[in-house]
Amino acid sequence: MEIDGDGLYLVAGVALLVGAVLPRLLRRYAISAPIAFVGAGLLLGVFVQRGRVSPIAESGITEHLAELTILVALMGVGLAIDRPIGWKRWAVTWRLLLVAMPACIAAVAGVGWLVGLAPATALLLGAVLAPTDPVLASDVQVQGPSTGEGAEPEEDDEVRFALTSEAGLNDGLAFPFIYAAVFAATKGAVGGWALEWFAWDLIGKTLIGVAVGAGAGWLLGKMAFEAPSRTFRLADSREPVLALAMTLGVYGLAQVLHGYGFIAVFIAALTLRASERSHDFHEDLHGFIEQLEHILTWGILLLLGVAITGGLLKPLTWAGAAIGLLLVLVLRPLTAWLSLARTPMRRSERWVAAAFGVRGVGSVFYLAYAGKDFSTDLPWLWATVGFTVVLSVVVHGVAATPLMRMLDLRRDRAT
Repeated sequence: MEIDGDGLYLVAGVALLVGAVLPRLLRRYAISAPIAFVGAGLLLGVFVQRGRVSPIAESGITEHLAELTILVALMGVGLAIDRPIGWKRWAVTWRLLLVAMPACIAAVAGVGWLVGLAPATALLLGAVLAPTDPVLASDVQVQGPSTGEGAEPEEDDEVRFALTSEAGLNDGLAFPFIYAAVFAATKGAVGGWALEWFAWDLIGKTLIGVAVGAGAGWLLGKMAFEAPSRTFRLADSREPVLALAMTLGVYGLAQVLHGYGFIAVFIAALTLRASERSHDFHEDLHGFIEQLEHILTWGILLLLGVAITGGLLKPLTWAGAAIGLLLVLVLRPLTAWLSLARTPMRRSERWVAAAFGVRGVGSVFYLAYAGKDFSTDLPWLWATVGFTVVLSVVVHGVAATPLMRMLDLRRDRAT
């Protein structure tokens, strides 16, 4: 059966209605909304003409839809974090980003090479699967900004803070490794491009993203909260669309200046949040972005389920499945656990923070973005990434509620 334009409106309406009900319905159970939406997509795929929904055939649409979803999620998590940025305050974040993520990329790439992948393809797989997801990990992240009189500027939940801040930054920090894989596939020997990659793709573009985000966030914060004219004081208008305008504008500016837009959006959100922490306008911005994020996420998960029913996982091999299982169950937990050694986290908190490296929309975006340079292995790569994302959605979705409740109970007893 082929769904025509009118049928798509029906599907979209039903999906939004289900999306509004599911989070409340599943709140008490160990089944997350992402699991339900992937399952709904699998069922929907039975009624969609086979092959019509494919991230390989529609790589451009896949890339831009995933890109927009990540951008909205990055703005949301940036606005949700109360803790001011700093080297000591964000110590767990830096360890996860600078130790765990590169180690995880190297481990996945190493396993890929051992099972017969070309070095460039193995590196791409490691980089694509590296970023933890700011989109699908809402159950284990901070829930929103604390505002009003007496609001505390610090999160008291180190696990949720670590996972939120890590997801906010590692989507952008995975880009240099994606470029390294592409260069290895297209430019040949490492010696011909390594210096340029290090100076520009690793350092230069990252600094541009940070600078654009900090500058734009500061300027918009001044406009929102301190503009001399009430006409330009956006916080007084309580117009939450500023969050979307800021997301798209900052991302576009960073990209035009050849910086990493993902980093710029997250830094801009943190900077805006820091400009006036107690104002309730932050809640308006975050609430608007959160609703938009949910809509986009529901759409991507439904499409993923449809694509799987249509044959996305057919090229999956035992090697690809083993890589996904190793990443979710061994490699990410082990590398993150080791990176968090000698932090103030309790043992149980370290294990939970290490285990919940949710894979999702970021991996979809990066493979759609870079896949054109790996056409020979592309069906296998999509099958492996699709399997890993679904595995992560199921494993982490089932485990999130009971494990976070356990940590909350232990924290309450300690206090």
